[in-house]
Amino acid sequence: MHRTVTGEVGPPRLVDLPDGSPAWLVSRPAEVRQVLSDSRFRRAALWSGDGPSLSAVPDLVSNPDLMFNQDGEDHLRLRRTLSRAFTPRAVARWEPWIAAMVEQCLDRLAGCEPPADIVAEYALPLPVMIISRLMGLDPSVRGRLRHWAEHAFSDGSHDGEDVASVMAEFTAFGADLLARRRRTPGDDLVSSIVLAAETEGGIPEAQLVQLVCGLVVGGHDSTMTMVSNCVLYLIGERPECWARLGADREAAERLADRMLHLIPLGDDKGSARHAAEDIEVGGVTIPAGSVVLADCALANRDPETYSARPFDDLFAPLEAPSLSFGAGPHYCLGAWLARLELRLALHRLAARFPGLRPAEPVDQVEWRLGSTSRGPQRFLVAW
Repeated sequence: MHRTVTGEVGPPRLVDLPDGSPAWLVSRPAEVRQVLSDSRFRRAALWSGDGPSLSAVPDLVSNPDLMFNQDGEDHLRLRRTLSRAFTPRAVARWEPWIAAMVEQCLDRLAGCEPPADIVAEYALPLPVMIISRLMGLDPSVRGRLRHWAEHAFSDGSHDGEDVASVMAEFTAFGADLLARRRRTPGDDLVSSIVLAAETEGGIPEAQLVQLVCGLVVGGHDSTMTMVSNCVLYLIGERPECWARLGADREAAERLADRMLHLIPLGDDKGSARHAAEDIEVGGVTIPAGSVVLADCALANRDPETYSARPFDDLFAPLEAPSLSFGAGPHYCLGAWLARLELRLALHRLAARFPGLRPAEPVDQVEWRLGSTSRGPQRFLVAW
C-alpha cells in the first residue's frame, strides 16, 4: 500500500477530477517536465472562482496565498526569500546538528521496552525537532504541529468548518511568529525570511504568513511519512538490505534516493496546472482553460526512462533524475534537506538497531486516515 502507484505511463489523456470535471493526465517523464516547466501552465488560475473544485475543504494547499499557488514574479519574489537557506552547501552545514538529533532520537528509542511504535518514538519526533530548530519554534507548540498538519493536508474527509477553524488558528500562529521575529530577530529561518522579504520588497503579508505555515507543516509531515514508509518496507519486505544500509554510508545515500523516487508521499494523482492557451504536449493539443495533472509518481515508474524492475537493486544509482521533487520553477526547495534527513534517519537506525524487525504482521499495520499523506499511523517494531 505504501508504495502503490496506479495507472499506466502513456500519452496525455482525459480523466475525471473528484468533482467530475475533466482534466488532462500527463505521465511520461519528458512531458511531465514540460508541464511543470512551461510558464503557460499556471497554478494561480486554478483558484479563481470559476475553476473546478480541486479540494473539498479550505486546507493549506488550496490557499491562494501559498507560494506553490503563485506564478511568475509573484512566485519568484517569495522563492528568493528562501533560496539561499536551502542550497546544498547550506544544508551540508546543518548535517552535524541534524546527525546529533538523530542520535538523540535513537537513544530515546533504545530506552523503550520493545515492542515500540517506530512512528511515535522515531519517525515523528525527529523531523519535528529538526523543523523546530530551523524555525526557532517554542517547544510548547510542538504538540500542535500534527493537529495543524492533519488539517492542512486534509484529504477532504474532515468537516469544512473544522478545517477552516484550524487553519485560522494556524494562520494566526504564523502571523504572530513573523511579528515576533520582526521585533526580535534570531538565528533561525523565520528571521532570515523577514530580512530577505524586507530586502525584496513588495511581498504581501498574507503570502509571507502562508510561506511560514507551509514550512512548519510541510517540513515535518513529509519526512515523517517517508521514514515510516521506508522502515515498513525495508524491514517488512527487504530485510536482506538492512545490514548494508547500516554499514555503508554511500550505499545508504543511494538507497534513500531510490526510496524517495519509488515511494510516493500520498495518492495525489498529479501536480495540477491550468493551461493559459492551447499547448501541444506529447502530440496532443491541450485546449486553453484545461486542468492538467502532471503525475510525477507515475512518471517515476516509466520503464523507458528508469529500470523496468526498479525495486530489484535498492542500492543502484537512479537511471535518470527523479521527479519526486517536481521540476521547473516550483522544484521543491527542501529537496536537499529531505534527502539528508532520510539518509541519516535510515542509515543510523539500521546501524544502531541491526536486528530491527516488525512486531506485528505488516498487512495489519494501522494506516493514517484523513490526510493526503499516506503512511502508518503506528507500526510496532522489536529488536
